[in-house]
Amino acid sequence: QGQLVESGGGLVQPGGSLRLSCAASGRIFRINEMGWYRQALGKQRELVASMTDNGDTNYADSVKGRFAISRDNAKNTVYLQMNSLKPEDTAVYYCNADRIWGPAGWTYEHWGQGTQVTVSS
Repeated sequence: QGQLVESGGGLVQPGGSLRLSCAASGRIFRINEMGWYRQALGKQRELVASMTDNGDTNYADSVKGRFAISRDNAKNTVYLQMNSLKPEDTAVYYCNADRIWGPAGWTYEHWGQGTQVTVSS
């Protein structure tokens, strides 16, 4: 339970938009919190945005007003709409699910493989 697969990264010009998707596979009864982290070259991984299964959200200050996180709980999928992209948004973006409840009970800290987002002219 709980394999995360991301899609939607790529190369975009400054000011452009991208939408990332992350789907959790397997028999899943509930996912507590899903979110997006990013890691730029030479920097630590940081939280971008997260959302609980009841809709509470949390955003990094650097993306507030530009990025929007959403979830489809029925599809065990989380999205990240990224608008007004800047070169400093360039990073590998990772999907995370903090707790997943399935046939094996609760399992913790699931990560996707990462998807590259490059913002450059």
